[in-house]
Amino acid sequence: MAAARLALREGANVCVFDTGNSSELQDRAEELGSEGCEIAMGDDAVCADPKKYEFAVISPGISLDWMIATQFTDSGVRVIGEMEFSYPFCSSGIIGVTGTNGKTTTVELIEKILNDCGETAVAGGNYGRPLADIVCGSTSYSSVILEISSFQLEAISEFHPNVAVWTNFASDHLDRYSEIDEYKSAKMKLFVNQNERDWAVINGKDELQGIKAQTITFSAYQESGNYSFNQGNIVCGDDVLFNLQQTKLRGAHNAENLMAATAVAQIKGYSIDSIIDSLSDYTAPQHRCELVATIDGVDYINDSKATNLHAMESALKSLVDSEDGIVLIAGGKDKGLSFADVADSVSRYVKHAVLIGETRFQMAENWAGKVDCRLSEDIDEAVSLGRSLAKGASTILFSPGTSSFDMFSGYEERGNLFKAAVEKQIKQR
Repeated sequence: MAAARLALREGANVCVFDTGNSSELQDRAEELGSEGCEIAMGDDAVCADPKKYEFAVISPGISLDWMIATQFTDSGVRVIGEMEFSYPFCSSGIIGVTGTNGKTTTVELIEKILNDCGETAVAGGNYGRPLADIVCGSTSYSSVILEISSFQLEAISEFHPNVAVWTNFASDHLDRYSEIDEYKSAKMKLFVNQNERDWAVINGKDELQGIKAQTITFSAYQESGNYSFNQGNIVCGDDVLFNLQQTKLRGAHNAENLMAATAVAQIKGYSIDSIIDSLSDYTAPQHRCELVATIDGVDYINDSKATNLHAMESALKSLVDSEDGIVLIAGGKDKGLSFADVADSVSRYVKHAVLIGETRFQMAENWAGKVDCRLSEDIDEAVSLGRSLAKGASTILFSPGTSSFDMFSGYEERGNLFKAAVEKQIKQR
């Protein structure tokens, strides 16, 4: 909708195609129609004459192989993403953030630091407002911080961030990409239009090649980069900047998010004292290693945002101090991940695994002999079973390790249902 409105503002004739036909979509279509858009929905969403259009803007979650998209490309019409379309109208400095995990937290951290340091900054893209909505608004921003997925990066050609941040990389979305290198290549498009005047802030563990921008590296797992993590301290070169305990975030994965955000703020010239002041009262978003409750000495942690195995492993490692072990609740939609790859990590940290969703049988098979696995039909049952198994464990961690769309509308609904199930356990005490 935001892209359609931007196109209308610029005087274009706009047609919106959507093969869906739900009541919510119909309401949105009616709204756009009243503003001057031509609408084609459901069975009518077929373009009889693609060549009459100058270009097509595809929604972020839609593949370039989608039937309607290929109608345009086969006719020689350029197909671009919303971010690519909106970019030429944006006069703000652009900070683009991509990676497999940690994007949202890093975007929020950067936005908070810049605003606390006196800028007018706004978060958008895959998190917050679409870029088209930001450029259509009446507020002028000094910086726009964009969370950018691989799906969005597929459909760019000229998009050019002044600062590009790469949080980390791990296997994911293999239901969309035929192989992991294809997924990585899509992510790497964030850097393709940068030059030597720009900045790239990258996780040094990933050893990215071919970047033309000035490069700053960080890692919580090696000390060779510009920023490192040593005995709880965020370190830049030989200088200790601050300790993780000065923030509300915990775990090496959050140390990396803090390093990336700090690097961006220092690129922009802000003092470390100002940065620490801003970071000290930042609270992480919901569904990311969120402590829900402590029942009979057992912590219940909601990490529903862990939609891939790298995120699940990071959560397990962040709880390494759970001396009596972890009961892991995991599972969800099958998107082609290899659960055998994390069997050793699960064995190292987990006493019992309660498995749900499409992947529960595959997880149990891949982890057999490594950890005690139990199967469950839903989250309520999983939490109840987890509680019964938690005798002698200090943490019940809900970190699914895959996406939610087999049973839920998204990770938010999944996480909220976990929290509701924990509340039921509190009432049953």
